[in-house]
Amino acid sequence: MKKILITGASGIIGKKLCKLLSENYKITQLGRSKNNNNFESYVWNLEKEYIEKGALDNVDTIIHLAGAGIADKKWTAEQKKIIIKSRVNTADLLYKYISKLEKKPNNFISASAIGYYGAITTDKIFEESDQPHNDFLGKVCKKWEESSKQFKKLRMRTVQLRFGVVLSAEGGALKKMILPAKFGFGSALGTGKQYFPWIHIDDVINILKNSVEDKNISGAYNLVAPEFNNYNDFSRKLNNVLNRPNLAPNVPSFVLQLIFGEMSKMLLEGSRISSKKIISTGYKFKFENLENALKDLTSKNSITAN
Repeated sequence: MKKILITGASGIIGKKLCKLLSENYKITQLGRSKNNNNFESYVWNLEKEYIEKGALDNVDTIIHLAGAGIADKKWTAEQKKIIIKSRVNTADLLYKYISKLEKKPNNFISASAIGYYGAITTDKIFEESDQPHNDFLGKVCKKWEESSKQFKKLRMRTVQLRFGVVLSAEGGALKKMILPAKFGFGSALGTGKQYFPWIHIDDVINILKNSVEDKNISGAYNLVAPEFNNYNDFSRKLNNVLNRPNLAPNVPSFVLQLIFGEMSKMLLEGSRISSKKIISTGYKFKFENLENALKDLTSKNSITAN
């Protein structure tokens, strides 16, 4: 049974991924503390440049999901450093240790994000060959992906998966939107014309599994559903699925700018992102349609409970 090491395994994606992959692989986890679950876990410390002995022994594939939440806190200068270090420096630490191993892993699969293309709204449909945008998110994603590409020097296959907004019943963006929508305040943000590139969490973990198993998958891929939706579409469909009226106007842009500062661009801007490349690998989306995705997720008790 091949061994897979997962960083960031305690997140909503990591938890579901571990469960899925454990059916056919030996799963180990690497984090800042031991995980209290059924999987073997090891500790690392970025400041001390330490990875616990044995963590990398006989590992075939590393899936690097670790990283401080982009929207967890306001983007102060210090928080920006944390966002970058938690992604880039952790990959650098793994590289440092792996380069010394006699038997190296075969594959390094890293999360990235559609923030690579910037927090902008244009008529363009972005593809993987496009250049990174020169804003904070674009710079973060560029450094993030470069840190994963260095493993090619060790003759490892590398994959960079640019996540859209991951919709899950367990947490993240959708769960934060449910409560106001239930009370009739499921309004769009700003003009509502900005695009909202989304993906159901089931498709995320299925694509991650395919990335482990299909050796032809290499390089960058956008992880977004094929259907294009703007924020007005999203709000309307969420309200319909919840069978709730929308009693409030859109949240004005200036309010979000006052609350979130620079981070508000991530909420107020968004362009269409192509999913053609991942589809070309043979992957068939479980949820291509936003309304079907929302129906599935809101039917789960964990997300509709008060």
